[in-house]
Amino acid sequence: MKRRLLINILVLILAGFFLSACARTTTAADLNLRDIDGNMVNLSDYKGKVIILDFFATWCPPCKQEIPEFIELQKQYGDNGFTMIGVSLSRASDTRALALDFGINYPVLIDDGYAAAVYGPIRSVPTTFLIDRNFKVVKKYIGYRTKDVFEADLKALLEKGASK
Repeated sequence: MKRRLLINILVLILAGFFLSACARTTTAADLNLRDIDGNMVNLSDYKGKVIILDFFATWCPPCKQEIPEFIELQKQYGDNGFTMIGVSLSRASDTRALALDFGINYPVLIDDGYAAAVYGPIRSVPTTFLIDRNFKVVKKYIGYRTKDVFEADLKALLEKGASK
């Protein structure tokens, strides 16, 4: 009797681990946001590419520290099925000024309140998501990360797609 109970408990624990592992890969929510020039951009337009989706704010020093590294990633991997996308939680005018100051070479969108709610709640910035070619969120980073962290995960997904 005790042995059967122990087996049932172990099965439930393993089932919980399995379900939580499956839950970590979720479909990315589509976003329809305006970019810094006022144009509507749909996140789903980038389906089929590996996406780094970064929620940031113009007043955030760690967010600003990541931007040059994201610019480099876009330069290095933009022609290989990757796109970097920034989603600003700041005012459009402040975001546009920051994007011009940094020479950002990737789409920068302005959050409408919905995006941060759907992908969050976003409680701290930067918060960044890695989305695969099948539009699945495969990783979430909270806080500043160095380029090599993003690059290692990005390369793994790009190589996975190239080998198909």
